[in-house]
Amino acid sequence: MSSLKIYLKIWKYRVYFAHLWYNKGMNKEEFFIKQFSNNKIIGDDGAFIDGFVYSMDAFFENVHFKKEWMSLKQIAYKSMIVNISDAIVMNSVPLYALLSVAIPKSYTNDDLKKLSKGFKKAARKFGIQIIGGDTISNEKLDISITIISKTSNPILRSGVKKNDLLCYTGTLGSCKEDLEKLFENKEISKKSKFIKPKLNPYFFYEIAPYITASMDISDGLFFELEKLSKASSVGFEFFNEINESIGSSGEEYEILFSFDEKNLEKINKIALKHKVKLNIFAKAIKGKYRTACKNHHF
Repeated sequence: MSSLKIYLKIWKYRVYFAHLWYNKGMNKEEFFIKQFSNNKIIGDDGAFIDGFVYSMDAFFENVHFKKEWMSLKQIAYKSMIVNISDAIVMNSVPLYALLSVAIPKSYTNDDLKKLSKGFKKAARKFGIQIIGGDTISNEKLDISITIISKTSNPILRSGVKKNDLLCYTGTLGSCKEDLEKLFENKEISKKSKFIKPKLNPYFFYEIAPYITASMDISDGLFFELEKLSKASSVGFEFFNEINESIGSSGEEYEILFSFDEKNLEKINKIALKHKVKLNIFAKAIKGKYRTACKNHHF
């Protein structure tokens, strides 16, 4: 095997949604967060404080993306969208954004204009004001974004009740397929969810009164279910087997949520109205759920 192929193989398993098998020990992300576990605010996609939700995600070159895969405008746009998604699934409306951007010294003013266009495009689409942040020089492009949003009724991961139904929107698996193509130096569609995630805020805000818990599918369905299980102290009974290629596909940004069966008809009507596909795949039961797939964190 050539040194280039070895490098690509090593890099591949460092990226965001690599799905290696792992032992049952705690990963470093989980361990680090546990150091602050006495803080009850920590544990959801954002922190709810006095009517506001504060959420932040990193989007780093050679971890979440390679610069050859997307234009600078697309990179900036996606970095905003993945953060906005966290706000939406907590039933909050994004208002403000703070940007922290580590910029390579080689970037020209034209490059910076392309980046800014991506940030501003996402901000305009969701009615967000970019109110500040920080910039530093770096060897690669690293982006961290904080979204400040508002809600009077946050939806948390801890709300799943026994016998609740579990559902995800849309289809899963395409982002994993597209990632494989990118590693093989193949082109993918400009409409790929890997490049341009599609969010459904109006659908979500309308079903919010009828659901018990929610989160977006960024790390892969199986891993998100593990988080729900821990937060709500429940297990899951699957109606049908879910293929690993579907359950371990990250970067999908579809919505995962739970609800009482009595609200099924209302949620179905709302989904039809917004043309959103629903996949009801499991029921919450007593116990706990643990995936055998490793997430991207350390």
